[in-house]
Amino acid sequence: MKRVIFGSLLVLLSTCSLFGQDNNLNSYNALSARVLAIDHNIPNEMLDGASQTYALEFGFRRQFTKLFGIAVPIKIGVIDVGELNNISISGIEALAQFYPAGTEGKICPYLHAGYGVVSERFDDANHQIPLGLGLNFRLDKNSWFNVQGEYRISDQDLRSNVMAGVGYVYRFSSIDTDKDGIVNRNDLCPTAPGPAATNGCPDTDMDGITDAEDRCPKLPGSANLAGCPDTDMDGVPDVDDKCPEEVGPATSMGCPDTDGDGIIDADDKCPMDIGTKAMMGCPDADGDGVPDAEDKCPADPGTAAMMGCPDTDGDGVADHLDKCPDEPGTTKEGCPDADGDGVADGDDACPDQAGNFRGCPDSDGDGVADNEDRCPTQAGPAASGGCPEIKEEVKERLEYAARAVRFETGSAKLMETSYIILSEIGGIMRQYPDYNLTISGHTDDVGSDVNNLSLSEQRAEACQKFIVATGISSTRISSAGYGETRPVGENSSVEGRRLNRRVEFDLIPRQ
Repeated sequence: MKRVIFGSLLVLLSTCSLFGQDNNLNSYNALSARVLAIDHNIPNEMLDGASQTYALEFGFRRQFTKLFGIAVPIKIGVIDVGELNNISISGIEALAQFYPAGTEGKICPYLHAGYGVVSERFDDANHQIPLGLGLNFRLDKNSWFNVQGEYRISDQDLRSNVMAGVGYVYRFSSIDTDKDGIVNRNDLCPTAPGPAATNGCPDTDMDGITDAEDRCPKLPGSANLAGCPDTDMDGVPDVDDKCPEEVGPATSMGCPDTDGDGIIDADDKCPMDIGTKAMMGCPDADGDGVPDAEDKCPADPGTAAMMGCPDTDGDGVADHLDKCPDEPGTTKEGCPDADGDGVADGDDACPDQAGNFRGCPDSDGDGVADNEDRCPTQAGPAASGGCPEIKEEVKERLEYAARAVRFETGSAKLMETSYIILSEIGGIMRQYPDYNLTISGHTDDVGSDVNNLSLSEQRAEACQKFIVATGISSTRISSAGYGETRPVGENSSVEGRRLNRRVEFDLIPRQ
């Protein structure tokens, strides 16, 4: 068993050494200190009495990669083991550490194994194999709070133990990855060499401005010009100066502008007279942006579109073509069109809504303008107010419902046989969301007029409540009773009275 443990330790240490390259960004040196609690009773059940003792540990850690490192801790303390009381101990060991999640997180777990020597009274010694795990909790860039526990196997009786501790780890970031003489923790560019003047970042032209911020990284320049030179000293860097050897203002890209009109002399057709850019530096007497030579109204400011002539309302339509010369418009005749649908407001039935039906919208594209469409979101013919036509089979079901809905004799209580057809009517209303439902109750002439009227109203209301219970909004359903005033059959016959006892259902487009 010991050979297996020692063999595993050697393999793990060898693996760590393969990754131990000083130029790895994750490699560093660190010091640690911990307070330890040691228990010999757990692994040595034959011991009697207390066996918990304490010790201090100071150690050196070397991290080779983000996954592998080693630690060399030194321990001093006392132990109580069997008949030995308050015996001083000291020890040193080498541990291989494995960080499955790396070392740069807020919490970094690790496993360790190794080999150590523990001396008692600085005389007798036993050899121990520590196997354990720990957690590093990041405090700041270079320090951690540490918790660690381990099981230690000794080659002597009664010396195996369980050890736990808490402590502190501090990292010394002395690695200089890019070999520029500046350690990584002070190097703003740790992977690219650079001088101390730019905090370790490259500065090819050595002008004190890093290449990343230097517009001209190969030419020395000044900081106020982002690292670029300015040969003529006119405040315009050569990279932007169209005339790098002639003094000129920034407004003219560093080139001379004798008349100060913003057009460099080389491009100014009238370099001694102030002009406009549109006129290639020449004058425009009325200031309308049209060269005097091309201006049909050179004394009156106009627009380029009008060849220099006036456009009173400024809508881009010449006054002589503008049907509304005093009102800015967007139509080709120059009249206002608030909704931008191409129909002048004066001719637009819906001036605030764009549309193609006399200027009104038709959201569902059914040929009925929204302002006249009872169902503006569902296509339907004009004959039904723009609402979808009710299918014949639906009309038939509504007619059937008038005969199928039944009540107990002389009562407004629905018979169970009526539930199916009333539920179906609820489903029909969901199919036609832009329709409302009217329910009208009717009776035969048996009984008094007053009682029949009241009964017909109650029966219509009972149907309404049932349909509302299926999830239909009550605002979409209205009910009324008409008693015996609207017969559809002869009350003198049994069949006629049966036809007169009914509840009618009608779908009406919503207003």
